[in-house]
Amino acid sequence: MVSKRLSREAGHRRKFLAIIDDTPECERAVAYASKRAQSTSGVLVLLYVIEPDDFQHWLGVEKIMREEATATARAALDSYANKVRQKLGIEPELVVREGKPTEEIHKLIEEDQDIAILVLAAGAGKEGPGPLVGAVAGKGAAFPIPVTVVPQNLSDEEIDSLA
Repeated sequence: MVSKRLSREAGHRRKFLAIIDDTPECERAVAYASKRAQSTSGVLVLLYVIEPDDFQHWLGVEKIMREEATATARAALDSYANKVRQKLGIEPELVVREGKPTEEIHKLIEEDQDIAILVLAAGAGKEGPGPLVGAVAGKGAAFPIPVTVVPQNLSDEEIDSLA
């Protein structure tokens, strides 16, 4: 059960959450979520989740790897944020978390009661739609808010007409 969404109450704005990762379809999710945020006077939230499995090394190396992963996350968020600012003139909220992606998405949704829509993009490759879209379709990670899944092969023009 998710806490009550506040996005429709006075003083609140509906937020669209897009996940930043290294999948090729990520850019399409951001394009759709940012356009929806703009067209509905909402807010775009970009989340990058650093998976801690990458840090299971000696203590000194772990600290360096964590710092590098955080720098990579910030750089990826800044890159997408700059594209959104330049194209649409909106300022996204940027969030970095460390943990398992589905768990961190759930936590952020619970903490920020204005997040009303999770936007994911489905990959078009033979390896499947992608890990997060696969998690939505599976039993263990259903999200507590509506999820919009954007096909990776949509053009900017198609996204503009749909969003």
